Amino acid sequence: MRICRFNDNRLGLVRGASVYDVSPVLDSLAQHRYPLPDHDPLVAALPELRPRMEELAGQAAPLALDSVRLLPPVASPRKIVAAPVNYRLHHDEALADATIHHGTNILPIDKAGLFLKATSSLIGASDDVVIRFPEARNDHEIELVAVIGRRADRVARKDALSYVAGYSIGLDMTVRGTEERSMRKSCDTYSVLGPWMVTSDEIPDPSALEMELTVNGEIRQKTSTSNLLRDVAALIERASSFYTLMPGDLLYTGTPEGVGPVKAGDTMVAQIAGIGSMEISVR
Repeated sequence: MRICRFNDNRLGLVRGASVYDVSPVLDSLAQHRYPLPDHDPLVAALPELRPRMEELAGQAAPLALDSVRLLPPVASPRKIVAAPVNYRLHHDEALADATIHHGTNILPIDKAGLFLKATSSLIGASDDVVIRFPEARNDHEIELVAVIGRRADRVARKDALSYVAGYSIGLDMTVRGTEERSMRKSCDTYSVLGPWMVTSDEIPDPSALEMELTVNGEIRQKTSTSNLLRDVAALIERASSFYTLMPGDLLYTGTPEGVGPVKAGDTMVAQIAGIGSMEISVR
């Protein structure tokens, strides 16, 4: 199942080049008063809602995919967790290039651990990345993103994938400099998520997915998630050992080698096998 959010917060299922509006299923979600829940209600309820979503899709008229505005497929993540230097060749290029490391200490992931990005940086596949500091180097970083489906506290690696609701394509946009990662990667629009979420039953092995990112038609990044130093399960084990992961939390799993700068006017195309592709403009 491919689940998207579109236009004015409509919920849809993507099939081929069409979107089928299943928004009435949202009426089944609990209505909350302050304080708001500590998770994404739709992601938490997804196992129970899927049959009704399939039924509604069968009754809906198809909408052309290229006619809708795609929002982030997860509306309310409470945490965006990200993995630094989780591909060996990216670790090597970061150490070798002063315009990447800026004299800061590039630690391997086992020593560096994970970091958090501001949820306010999240945008969808139809939004533009807006360069916040044009005088600095601003880099693209394509990543596989896992969406947590249920409460995960100190989860063992062998069980970790059962806590994943689905997967999306992510862009972890980055301002290069000496500031902490969480600051340089949390600018508005610097966490792209899309174009939809593919439920985990369609991707039984997230460690065998080909990915590619182009800028203005030039291939910049190309690898397989088989080259991850710490795979999705290991990352969930590590993250949940420090803090409880909740439904809707996003786990950006790290970027491969080939990171490079973008500027206003550029067009990025990111694709991951089994998920799809998305075209993002830079301004």
